[in-house]
Amino acid sequence: MGIQVISRDGQPEYAVVPWEQYQALLKAAGQAPAEAVASEPAATAAAPLPAFSEVGQIRQAKGIAPEQLARNVGVSPAYLAMIESGEREPDAAIRRALAWHLGVAGWSEPS
Repeated sequence: MGIQVISRDGQPEYAVVPWEQYQALLKAAGQAPAEAVASEPAATAAAPLPAFSEVGQIRQAKGIAPEQLARNVGVSPAYLAMIESGEREPDAAIRRALAWHLGVAGWSEPS
């Protein structure tokens, strides 16, 4: 099994698995394959995506502290504040992390 473990502060934080193993895990968990999940945002394309300056509102609505979201996303609280204020546009990796932690699927899509 080719699993890569990514640690932060000496503790395992992420596990990266080969695509086939990921698909098998999804199937074992009774979830749809990733291809089917990835096509869902296209079906709901009529709803506009929130702007990244709305991250703060979404975060607050979900009851997530800014420090917690910043740590989960892998940025400093100061950088998260700049994203929330509209001063900075997050790169693709940060967009994916924000999409995952805030549940905004369209942010993880390429623009």
